[in-house]
Amino acid sequence: MIILLVSAVALIDADGRVLLAQRPEGKSMAGLWEFPGGKVEVGETPEAALIRELHEELGINTWQSCLAPLTFASHAYERFHLLMPLFACRRWEGVPTPREGQTLAWVRPERLRDYPMPPADIPLIPILRDWL
Repeated sequence: MIILLVSAVALIDADGRVLLAQRPEGKSMAGLWEFPGGKVEVGETPEAALIRELHEELGINTWQSCLAPLTFASHAYERFHLLMPLFACRRWEGVPTPREGQTLAWVRPERLRDYPMPPADIPLIPILRDWL
């Protein structure tokens, strides 16, 4: 089985809300909400991948020192096994703006379950909620 390494982040604003992105039409799991991030490329660390993905997907910049490892997901999908570290980030430059057709929502931690998510993301919710 292929192991897919994906790095994700809980961007947390000054009001304690978490940013979710809705997967656009044409992508697998379209319409589901997820924590921003993406695939870790060969030779990249999860932190470097996240910094790159946040710039590409949301037009914001952050630094490795602002990414705190929080938890991870390990989930078997039909075609691959997903390993996804989740980082928390409270500091970045710029305003998150959808650059890849996704919809964004700032969500209070107690409302995260109101947003349908991929199966791998769901177990992360109580951990993040308890941490916040």
